[in-house]
Amino acid sequence: MNKYSQIYSILLLFIFISSCKGQIKTDQPKDDNSQANKSNPLVPKSDSADYDPYFIKSTAITTSYGPNSITRNILQDRNGNFWFASWQGIIRYDGTSFTNYTNKEGLRRFHVFSVLEDKTGNIWFGTIRAGVYRYDGKTFTNFTTKEGLADNIIGCIFEDKTGNIWFGTGGGVSRYDGNSFTNFTTKDGLSNNDINSIIEDKTGKLWFGTRGDACFYDGNTFTNFTNKNGVPFRNVRSIIEDKKGNIWLGGNDGLWRYDGTSFINFTTDFVGYIYEDNKGNIWTGTDEANTHHWELSRYDEKLLSLGQTKGTKILKEDGQIFGILEDTNGNIWFGTEKGVCRYDGKAFNYFKDKETQE
Repeated sequence: MNKYSQIYSILLLFIFISSCKGQIKTDQPKDDNSQANKSNPLVPKSDSADYDPYFIKSTAITTSYGPNSITRNILQDRNGNFWFASWQGIIRYDGTSFTNYTNKEGLRRFHVFSVLEDKTGNIWFGTIRAGVYRYDGKTFTNFTTKEGLADNIIGCIFEDKTGNIWFGTGGGVSRYDGNSFTNFTTKDGLSNNDINSIIEDKTGKLWFGTRGDACFYDGNTFTNFTNKNGVPFRNVRSIIEDKKGNIWLGGNDGLWRYDGTSFINFTTDFVGYIYEDNKGNIWTGTDEANTHHWELSRYDEKLLSLGQTKGTKILKEDGQIFGILEDTNGNIWFGTEKGVCRYDGKAFNYFKDKETQE
């Protein structure tokens, strides 16, 4: 090989190495709708149990503006305070100011996915990889696999009629009776160990939306839930039972309603969240034609009673719509990729500071 060939080979090698470096992706994974059988893409890939690369760091404790990152779920407690499960941690809104309790209390800095107030007034927060926190109004107590949880990834929290707290984790379902945890996995008949949603219906059956198939549990046996053709509901992100006893499922297969006998499909677009307000209207967060342009939609109770299956589009959001909540004044709150929004029936308030106000 002559010297010119050697120089040319070295140049090609340099270009190849440079191009490979340029292909390294640094973007954080999105909450991909299509990951029915894959692990949760929002789970940090780091092996460290004390580091979350997706946590949005801040030093602020009390501000006049709301979170500016993904807000996954919302709760209004019995005292009227709002609690936000966000990528910036646990945030409370008292109607005047927002307080970041993760910063205030020095909690482990992991993003928060779910929130529940139990019958005794404790508030539970599910994190991704830091387990669950219980707040009694004064003190935060952290529960992890060391205390018996099936996994430290907490996707949802639910309290049943008898007061047991159920945790949907990335490694199965955990039931907490106030003293200890009992875990259920695919070895016990659960359809999939990655849990998105849990409810209890009027008959006492527990329903589970998973990243695999949806299923229900009668206290003894887990049964996969299928449509009239025997096809399972895949990657169900949200399940509710409405006031009339209908079961609604939202996920990869769109939005479905089951009345105990028959099924109605309302949309085939991906549905990430379902909520029923006090008037019986059904609200959904829907990915329009899987374009990542999400819609907040409302299915009016009166029209549903007449058999209409078309919803009213309230808002189109450039990014995902997460948890939906109606407050005691009838306002509708929902989480977004950039924070939280309140809809009073006329206007939308995103609680932004002046620098980020859009």
